[in-house]
Amino acid sequence: MSHVPRLTRRGVLAGGIAAFAAPALAQTAWPAARPIEVIVGFAPGGGTDVMVRALTQLLVAELPGANFVVVNRPGAGGETAYVALQGARPDGYTIGTINTPGYVSLGVERRVRYDRARIRLIARLVDDPSAFVVHRDAPWRTLADLVEAAKRRPGTISVGSSGVGTDDHLGLTLFQAASGTEFIHAPFAGSGPVRNAVLARHIDIAGLNLGEIGMLNQDNPVLRPLAGMGERRWELMPEVPTFREEGFDVVMTSERGLGAPRGVPDEIATRMQDAIARVIAKPEWAEKVRQLELPMAFLPGAAWEAAMPAQEARYRRIWEATPWQ
Repeated sequence: MSHVPRLTRRGVLAGGIAAFAAPALAQTAWPAARPIEVIVGFAPGGGTDVMVRALTQLLVAELPGANFVVVNRPGAGGETAYVALQGARPDGYTIGTINTPGYVSLGVERRVRYDRARIRLIARLVDDPSAFVVHRDAPWRTLADLVEAAKRRPGTISVGSSGVGTDDHLGLTLFQAASGTEFIHAPFAGSGPVRNAVLARHIDIAGLNLGEIGMLNQDNPVLRPLAGMGERRWELMPEVPTFREEGFDVVMTSERGLGAPRGVPDEIATRMQDAIARVIAKPEWAEKVRQLELPMAFLPGAAWEAAMPAQEARYRRIWEATPWQ
């Protein structure tokens, strides 16, 4: 009979350990166990980087215990970051920015080291029209002025982009084909360096998104867009014409959002997506949108993923007609 008390004591001891461990496990459940790393595929200061830093400041209130650390991993048009994202543990503690067209178009132009099947999209936040942006002292006032100058001096006017295969670069490729012009393509590691280069007059034209210019609420902005590549004019910059309005059938935008390694638990992916949706519904985010000039276009991750095959088909058609490398 002496074995019964021993079993009882063990049961009591096990129960005590379980009771002690349960609160500890609860306290360290996602997202509180450790910081969530957010991998950004471009240099600091660009539209993607600025968007993510603003978003994570408000996300912490929607995900109690969360702590975000932004890590910039620029290189190869975003490929470096996508490789890091797909290889991370799918435990919810690593997410990363997703930028189209590069996320899709890089695989059209060459073999890439990441597989979109290994990345799960969480949410799209922004759909930002690409644009040609110049210093306010530049001689061109319209796309027609630029085309005339480019035809007089082919291959001498430089256009900066965020990298080969990005929306800025594809927009330039389409414009050259539509206008019969030739420019010097100058790829950078992100839109921040592109913006700095045109400010310093190191390049003639910056391929930037309208939301990256930083010209709203300024009396005499240093930069001015010649035209935007959206389907229609952006309501926050109604004075900026589209390329189509200027006579060139060029449409290109940059979508920005977040993804995670494909194996991330559904519960975590859904919590993250829903938290983002709550943030962008807040008045504080509406104010951030005005300050940061973000063309918002929220999509849940599944809907965004469903749109990718059509995007890929479009980029393949562009590649076949006008290879951009």
